Amino acid sequence: METRRWRDLDWGILVSVAVLLIIGSLALHSATLNAVAGNGLPLRPVFGRQIVYIVVGLIAMVAMMSFDYRLLSSLARPLYVSTILLLGAVLVIGRVSEGAQSWIAIGERTFQPAELGKLVLIIALATYWQHYADRGGSWLVQIGGLLIAGVPMALIFIQPDLGTTLVLAGIWLTMAWGGGMRLAQLITLFIAAIPLAWIAWHYVLDTYQQVRLSTFYYLLTNPAAVDFNAGYNVIQSLNAISSGGLTGTGLTRGLFSQGNYVPVQHTDFIFAVIGEELGFIGGVVLIIFQAVVLWQTLSIAGKARDQFGRLVALGIFGMLFSHTVINIGMNMSLLPVTGLPLPFVSAGGSFMVTTLIAIGLLQSISLRHRHIAF
Repeated sequence: METRRWRDLDWGILVSVAVLLIIGSLALHSATLNAVAGNGLPLRPVFGRQIVYIVVGLIAMVAMMSFDYRLLSSLARPLYVSTILLLGAVLVIGRVSEGAQSWIAIGERTFQPAELGKLVLIIALATYWQHYADRGGSWLVQIGGLLIAGVPMALIFIQPDLGTTLVLAGIWLTMAWGGGMRLAQLITLFIAAIPLAWIAWHYVLDTYQQVRLSTFYYLLTNPAAVDFNAGYNVIQSLNAISSGGLTGTGLTRGLFSQGNYVPVQHTDFIFAVIGEELGFIGGVVLIIFQAVVLWQTLSIAGKARDQFGRLVALGIFGMLFSHTVINIGMNMSLLPVTGLPLPFVSAGGSFMVTTLIAIGLLQSISLRHRHIAF
């Protein structure tokens, strides 16, 4: 007989997520107070909608906690096929926003299939590598896993959405290593990536993507050579963060945040709002709680009762780690701008609900890690 006790819940994750949701809600309140979108409309309604998304996400999280995660293995194939069909439909009937055709309209709201597709890919890869647990280190099995991840990556890349494509790559790499990838295979992968990167630069990437990468390079090596318009987002983000000092200017009192100087500050650059209005201390607190979530995710992977649960937890770690590092990195000009939201903090319904479902899935694994109770 299984035992599922409240003490088996990962309280570190629950408390950390609660703190991050509070910080994110406060920052979003401030970020949308006086901000306007590119079309000139006020962004204030975004805050109210985000609260609704958080409530929906928390309900979904609790539902997933009570769901036996092992049943997802049998649903992996239909979930994967449905996701591929949805991603294909996006390219035909999807709504274009900020240069990407990534959303499907449902009434007055939109849904981004790529977000839920991250969890579906995790389930599909976990099922695949569980099936080949005894041969996880073979080249054939590793290539098979890459092909499973490659189809949604390709469909998302041509939307175009480079940021989400990189997250899927991070998920695949994390799970491939957990599934048995050998060091020699990893080294071979990085060597093969060098000529592929050259080909991508010359024949695959759009001009705006090349500009973002070259701007990042010049910001690191020769800031004086950076075109102000091309580097505007990052420059204003750095200005906002640096003006916050140790303790910040106070919520709703940031010059850059309240003056509409930081573009998309409610999503991609919300860390700049936190850095300016809550200061260095606020930024460090946020990073600490994000780190606790990541650490506890690895802890759940370590105590999972089966290979499927372990790999699912590792995949969720890869997803959250990629989002956190890339978002904070681009806000601080440590990584190129790719347009990824910060987990539990940035505005965005599809992403918020997806990440909270992922937390519920982690708790389901934690609750069921014991085999027998006497």
